[in-house]
Amino acid sequence: MAYELRTIHIRDIQFAQEEGVRDGVLFVNQERLRQLVAEDRRVQEVRFDLAKPGDSCRILPVKDVIEPRAKLEGEAFPGLFRETMEQVGTGVTYVLKGCAVVTTGPIVGFQEGLIDMSGPGAEYTIFSKLNNLVMHITKASQVDPHEHEEVVRLAGIKVAHYLGKLGLACGEYDCERYDWPPIGERFQQYPELPKVVYVCNCMAQGLLHDTYLYGRDCKAITPTLLSPLEYWDGAVVSGNCVSPGSKTTTYHHLNNAVITSLLARHGKDLNFMGVVLNPLMVTLKEKYRNIMLTTALVQSLSAEGAIISQEGFGNPTTDLMLTCQSLEQRGIKTVIITNEDAGVDGMSESLPDSVQEANAIVSTGNSNATILLPKMDRVLGVLPEVVKTTGGNVNSIQPDGTLLIEIHGIMGSHNLQGNTLLSAATI
Repeated sequence: MAYELRTIHIRDIQFAQEEGVRDGVLFVNQERLRQLVAEDRRVQEVRFDLAKPGDSCRILPVKDVIEPRAKLEGEAFPGLFRETMEQVGTGVTYVLKGCAVVTTGPIVGFQEGLIDMSGPGAEYTIFSKLNNLVMHITKASQVDPHEHEEVVRLAGIKVAHYLGKLGLACGEYDCERYDWPPIGERFQQYPELPKVVYVCNCMAQGLLHDTYLYGRDCKAITPTLLSPLEYWDGAVVSGNCVSPGSKTTTYHHLNNAVITSLLARHGKDLNFMGVVLNPLMVTLKEKYRNIMLTTALVQSLSAEGAIISQEGFGNPTTDLMLTCQSLEQRGIKTVIITNEDAGVDGMSESLPDSVQEANAIVSTGNSNATILLPKMDRVLGVLPEVVKTTGGNVNSIQPDGTLLIEIHGIMGSHNLQGNTLLSAATI
């Protein structure tokens, strides 16, 4: 399947009457966006702000971050807005690189985090480097918390898709071409290179801990084999509010660091065979079933090596470890990516579960490390919500306006797909 990714580099974003992309600047008409969001009658109010790299600005609480994307033909983010859909990962896709849509508003759960656009906190998140269109969404009074999540999620993706379409008329872009042949052909490619599969664990536990594949809640599916290119078109979107530092936002799915790295090495030192999306369930019975099915899919691709990325923490670590054990016992060399909850001093037990076979672990950092964040000139959102955020507490807001929090509370600070600036070394 032939695929072309056209990247438009955005250096600035501005409000204007005439929307579009000109000379690397994204011009946005607020009123048109407001009308677009208001099509969902469950939205009571939406307003927009801009947050740019280097601004003395704090965004809180953040629900999701979405990179604008659109397809030349067909729909990016399939399954969300139309009854009919086509498989993505083929054709031509436009991406506006360097900007994002950030959704916020009255808090949905207790685990939405913050983004600082400058200062020490900005060094812990990739989102501080983006030109962000911030959406403040207020739901209608009759909308319950679970539906609230859906309202915010769909509003953010709808706006990101709309902005992505503005790029279709832009003639200045970088172009990358990819080919993803059928499985039979991939088996024959690069016979001298080891076959590697990526297992992407995703939250599917309900209570606002969800992921969506082609618009379907992943609680309703079993482990599924995907093309890596489907990720780049928004086939997988976030609907969860796990701890902000480890949350896989929709932006992370669209820019999955493991997929990007494996595609870059495909045909050079490995043969990338595909992605297994593994839903992280609640009960042990469901966990064992999905581990069995994930293992079978990886084996069916004749994999010699596997990489597993984590999502969430606590009981999802059991899925991570048991999947690693299952693959290793079948001779498939496995590397896992996870963060650590090692306490403020870094001396506590890092992981809630482990197996002997997990002997190759990449750490994305200690989420319990604390940081003092300076007061910002602007707060986009509701600052007091930090006391409910994972990593925050009732004493987080200091008398002088500074914030004392764990890096847990910073969006994407230790992203479990490795799209982070943190790691750890054994000493």
